[in-house]
Amino acid sequence: MIIDISQEVFTCKVFKGDPSPERRVLSRIEDGDVCNLTALSMCAHNGTHVDAPFHFIQNGKTIDEMGLLPFVGTCYVAVCEGDVTAETAREILQKAGACQAAERILIAGKAVVTEEAARVFAGNGVLLVGNESQTVGPENAPAAVHRILLGAGLVLLEGIVLRNVPEGRYHLSAAPLNLGGADGAPCRAYLITED
Repeated sequence: MIIDISQEVFTCKVFKGDPSPERRVLSRIEDGDVCNLTALSMCAHNGTHVDAPFHFIQNGKTIDEMGLLPFVGTCYVAVCEGDVTAETAREILQKAGACQAAERILIAGKAVVTEEAARVFAGNGVLLVGNESQTVGPENAPAAVHRILLGAGLVLLEGIVLRNVPEGRYHLSAAPLNLGGADGAPCRAYLITED
């Protein structure tokens, strides 16, 4: 089964201060034009998106330098509420390791990755951390958590939709748009069940 875990772009959640996506219709068949044509304007971090290290690390890799490995492969979905502590992160990695899915961790629920948890993920071979919020750290001060994770070369998958997705192992596809020199990019993220 394929489970879409992406937000719709034009109605998506937007991080405070970021511009909202805008659609402009350039032509319409119903108006006598040869085709329907839409232009769009948006922040690279609107809706379901990925953060490359360059988002918070001056000499970090940009989206086009990341390759696809972090964004495609087995992942583990963990359900958490509140702060994800170092202990919680170790428990998640233990469960993920038991089913050989510890390289990509997706956190479902209203959870906030703490600096301590970020260090655990960064020090244990994780390639990608994803969450449902528009930012992986605390909304009022996300920089420290981003610097820990992105500084270790991880990528972040933010703004995913995991309601009604049970904990467990899945195959993730969350390849970003190939935006040269960009610090982030929108993506269409989905999970494939392995049964």
